[in-house]
Amino acid sequence: MTRKGCIWGWLIGAVALLAIFLVTIVTIEALLGQNMSLRMPGARVGLVRIQGVIADSRPLLEDLDQLDGDPGVKALVLRIESPGGGVAASQEIYERLVDLRDGGMPIVASMGAVAASGGYYIACTADTIVANPGTLTGSIGVIMSFANAEELLDKIGLGFDVVKSGDFKDVGSWSRQMTSSERAMLQGTIDDIHSQFVEVVSRERGLPIDDVVKLADGRIFSGRQAVAVGLVDTLGTLDDALLLAGRMAGLEGKPRVQEPVRRSRLTLGDLLTGRFGGLFERSASSPGAHYLYNPSK
Repeated sequence: MTRKGCIWGWLIGAVALLAIFLVTIVTIEALLGQNMSLRMPGARVGLVRIQGVIADSRPLLEDLDQLDGDPGVKALVLRIESPGGGVAASQEIYERLVDLRDGGMPIVASMGAVAASGGYYIACTADTIVANPGTLTGSIGVIMSFANAEELLDKIGLGFDVVKSGDFKDVGSWSRQMTSSERAMLQGTIDDIHSQFVEVVSRERGLPIDDVVKLADGRIFSGRQAVAVGLVDTLGTLDDALLLAGRMAGLEGKPRVQEPVRRSRLTLGDLLTGRFGGLFERSASSPGAHYLYNPSK
C-alpha cells in the first residue's frame, strides 16, 4: 500500500471511531434522559424536591412518574422549598399527586424555609403536612402584574398603533394605562382562580370554606401559626417527615430514601439533535396568573 493510501486509511478509521464514540455518547445520554437508573433493593420512601419558582410542571411530573414506576417505593415525601409559581403548573402537579394518593401512595409534605402559595397548593395533597416553626407558608392568593411604561414612552416620543379584533385583545399592554373595564375583566378572572385555590384548601384540609376565605387574603403564616389555624398538621424536620412516611408505609426504623434521577444539564445529544432550543424557550418568563408569594412585585 502506498503512503498516500495509508494516510487515507488512517483518516477513514479515525472518522469511523469518532462516529462510533459520538453515537455511544448520545445513546447513553438518551438512556439517562429517560431515567434508566439502577433501582435500590427493598422497600423505600421516595423523596421529591420541589424547589424554586414553579414555572414548568414537566420535570416534577417526570420525577413522580419515575418513583411511581418503582415497586419498591412505598411512600412519598415532598420536600417543598418554593414560593409557588404558575397556576397551571401548580395544578398539574397537584392533580398528579392526587392520583398517586388515591392509588394508595401515602404522601407527607415537608416544608422548608418557604412553602407558600403554589407551594402550599401542592402540599395540600399530603396526608400529613409537616413544617418547621419558622417556615413561611400560606399566601393563599393569585397575582397578575403588568409593567406600565406610558410616561417613559411619552418622554422619548415613542408610540404604538394597535389594530385589534376586540376591546380586550391587548389587555395588559405596557404602552398605556389599563382601562377600568379591562381591570374589572381581569379581576373577575383572578377571583375565579382564587376561588379554585380556596376550594382545594377547604376540601383537602377539611376546613369550612368560610374559614379558609378569612385566611386566603394573601397573608403569610409561620409554621407555628399555620398549625394553629389548621393549614399545617405538625411541626418537624425533613427527617421527621421521612420517618412518618416510613411508618405510614409500614416500614420499621429509619427508612431508606430513593430520590429520582433527573438529567438537568445540556448534553451532546441535545446539541447534535437541535433540542437545546427548547431549553431556552422554557426558561423564558411568560405572562399569566400565578400562585406566587413574591414581595418584590
